[in-house]
Amino acid sequence: MSELPARLQEIVEDFGFCQGQEKLEYLLAFAEALPPLPAQFADKRDEMEEVHECITPVFIYAERDNGRFHYHFDIPPEAPTVSGFARILQEGMDGLTSAEIQAIPNEFYLDMGLQDVLTGQRLNGISAMLLHMKNLAK
Repeated sequence: MSELPARLQEIVEDFGFCQGQEKLEYLLAFAEALPPLPAQFADKRDEMEEVHECITPVFIYAERDNGRFHYHFDIPPEAPTVSGFARILQEGMDGLTSAEIQAIPNEFYLDMGLQDVLTGQRLNGISAMLLHMKNLAK
């Protein structure tokens, strides 16, 4: 398995320390930390990548700065699980290069143990978001 970027690795390890319901509580803490879509992107919905695989409407905007990527999300507030996934990816991948983003294993989240507390359909959401983020970084 490829080595994860430092911050993403920390998040994965932190989830590893959580047991059962604690994993959900930690995921919800990430959801609460997801910042709203910055105002300058509010009128760029047509330039945002929609994650059709998610039941919840998820839109991602990739901002490139000197070859490094910063991601912004537009997700309804009533979708805390998806918002938590988005914040984990946003925080864990912030400032990475395209090569670093492409090297992240598509199923890195299995090391977080979320499959023990979430359905496969929900886990598909994090995988789909990562794939769209990789696509935006090409």
